[in-house]
Amino acid sequence: MHQNRKSHHATRRRNRPGLLLLLGLLLPCVWVAPCAAEPPNIVLIMADDLGFSDLGCYGSEIRTPHLDQLAKDGLRFSQFYNAGRCCPTRASLMTGLYPHQSGMGWMNRNDKLPGYQGELNEHCASIPQVLSPAGYQCYHVGKWHLTYRMKESNENWPLGRGFTRAYGTGGGGNYFAPRPLYEDNQHIKPPQQDYYVTDAFSQRAVDCLKDHAQKQLQQPFFMYLAYTAPHFPLHAWPADIAGYRGNYLKGWDQLRKQRHQKMQEFGLINSPLSPRDPDAKAWESLSKKEQQEWDLRMSVYAAMITSMDRGIGQVLKQLDEMDAADNTLVLFLSDNGASAEYIDRGHQPGAVTGTRESFRCAEVGWANTSNTPFRFHKMWMHEGGISTPLIARWPLQIKQTGDWTRQTGHVIDLLATFVDITKAEYPRTRNGKQITPLAGKSLLPTFQHPEQTKPRTLFWEHEGNQAIHQGNWKLVKEHQHDWELYDLSQDRSELHNLAKSQPERAASLADTWQTWAEKVGVVPWEQLPAPGYRSKGPDFYRKK
Repeated sequence: MHQNRKSHHATRRRNRPGLLLLLGLLLPCVWVAPCAAEPPNIVLIMADDLGFSDLGCYGSEIRTPHLDQLAKDGLRFSQFYNAGRCCPTRASLMTGLYPHQSGMGWMNRNDKLPGYQGELNEHCASIPQVLSPAGYQCYHVGKWHLTYRMKESNENWPLGRGFTRAYGTGGGGNYFAPRPLYEDNQHIKPPQQDYYVTDAFSQRAVDCLKDHAQKQLQQPFFMYLAYTAPHFPLHAWPADIAGYRGNYLKGWDQLRKQRHQKMQEFGLINSPLSPRDPDAKAWESLSKKEQQEWDLRMSVYAAMITSMDRGIGQVLKQLDEMDAADNTLVLFLSDNGASAEYIDRGHQPGAVTGTRESFRCAEVGWANTSNTPFRFHKMWMHEGGISTPLIARWPLQIKQTGDWTRQTGHVIDLLATFVDITKAEYPRTRNGKQITPLAGKSLLPTFQHPEQTKPRTLFWEHEGNQAIHQGNWKLVKEHQHDWELYDLSQDRSELHNLAKSQPERAASLADTWQTWAEKVGVVPWEQLPAPGYRSKGPDFYRKK
């Protein structure tokens, strides 16, 4: 019966006007209530280490036709934020809380402190734990990264947090041979040949939707598709790489200007282009051999994004085939800004960048380009670290105009939005434990009226880097540096520090940030245990 749902609803829509007319003639005194709207499906897609300007619809030269079309059919946010790093952002996304409130104040390592447990705590509820009681089937495909206990399944694996099915990795790794790789609660090994994890995630997401259409079409679904692309190591299919070779010999200096100009033409940004990152060399100072290598690296990076976009197109096509697109909210965003890290662990001598034997990163020059026009990168709380594209398409609720909204939003808003649009009940307790109230706000009013904006107050902390955004103002600092104050309405590139000229405003915002930090359990970075690479601090990743 459920397989015929499409034709059934089409018939119902055709017959409804005549039925209502007949009722109106026969029963003039009886009010006929409108049919209740069906609960929407939700597809939440997250990229990994994708910069603010890395999509065609946000100013990039990288080919992303399916995401560009998604933007034309929906709404783009010009000022949406993540938490600046993979684990904290995923924790906020999954729980609607700030990272420290969920137990993931740093990364997936247990520091035995309330805000730094290295996995989700007992006082938060995940998206599927909220939606499942409302009748949703919940599927996870891709990167999880929300527990430090990766060798065995536990209550903080996807199924332990309410997902019906799961397929993915703990944190990423080699795209041709990811490890760990799991299906539901079982560790599995990828095939030895013709396996590429981005393609595998896309296909598995399509398979889940097909299975849902065949067996449970009467129930709404939530799909969380978390790609590892374009996180390092830089790995892509040779044909995809070849499509970009030579495009980047112009270098990062010229490409940043090119993207910035396009972003201005889009009306996306009104701030000037920030200077080249001080740790990136001038392109013209590089040798021809170095330029060839950097051209290759960015070609692989672009190929990874194009591969992800191709897979997203397959998912969107499946929604169409299910007749589910109109009442499905599709969201796309990134977990942090592009990464300036330079790690080569596992790189085999002589291996060509992009192959399974290689382990290369885009590094600071190209990360600076991906985060155009902003300063800094992943792990910093400046705009380059926390700004993300957000595309939202939902034909039944969002006008298909491709407009921009200037409403400020944050990843903490997603669960609040899902509760609002599904009418699911957010729990006060779970397993006898108090659940922390949601920190975010619903985006539904913005979906319906993107031209209307309301001021927000938002907060960040990661590795001692701190920020508060209040209205048009932002106070931000690097660890062990002074506070900086910026008017984002005029200077989102954070080039003109007003902290000295407006000390009272800066002091007030700093006090507000401190109150928040104490409330959510932030511990000063220098007071946390610091073995391994943690002790090196963020400067280690961007400076050689």
